[in-house]
Amino acid sequence: MGVLSGLMGNATQIKPEKAEADLKDVLAVGEQVDLAFKLVRDMIVFTDFRLIIVDKQGITAKKTEYKSIPYKSISRFSVETSGHFDLDAELKIWLSSAELPAETLQFKKDKNIIAVQKALATAVSS
Repeated sequence: MGVLSGLMGNATQIKPEKAEADLKDVLAVGEQVDLAFKLVRDMIVFTDFRLIIVDKQGITAKKTEYKSIPYKSISRFSVETSGHFDLDAELKIWLSSAELPAETLQFKKDKNIIAVQKALATAVSS
C-alpha cells in the first residue's frame, strides 16, 4: 500500500539521515535535516534553517526542482487532521501576506501531520 498511498498524494516519513544523503549537494554547510517525508519520488524536508520541497519532474526524474522556503518567510500555516471519510491530513503554508497558500501538502497519517505542525511551530516562532 506504500506505493499506492504515494500515488494518491500521501507522504510517508523517512529517516533524516536518508534525506541528508539525498540532499548533500543542496544543504548548506552545517545544515541538518530535522524531519523528512517522501512522496513517491518527491520529498518534503524540514531542516534547522528552512523547508525544502523536492519535485522530481518528468518520466525519468532527471529534472529536479528544489523549492526552499526560509522559516522567516512563513507568515502562517494550518493543519487539518484526517476524518472518517477523508483519510488525508493536510498542511497549508502561507508566505508573507499572501491571500492564498503557497503550498498545500498531504499526509496519510495524523501522527505525521502532528510532527510537522510541531516542527513548523518551533521553527517559525524562533
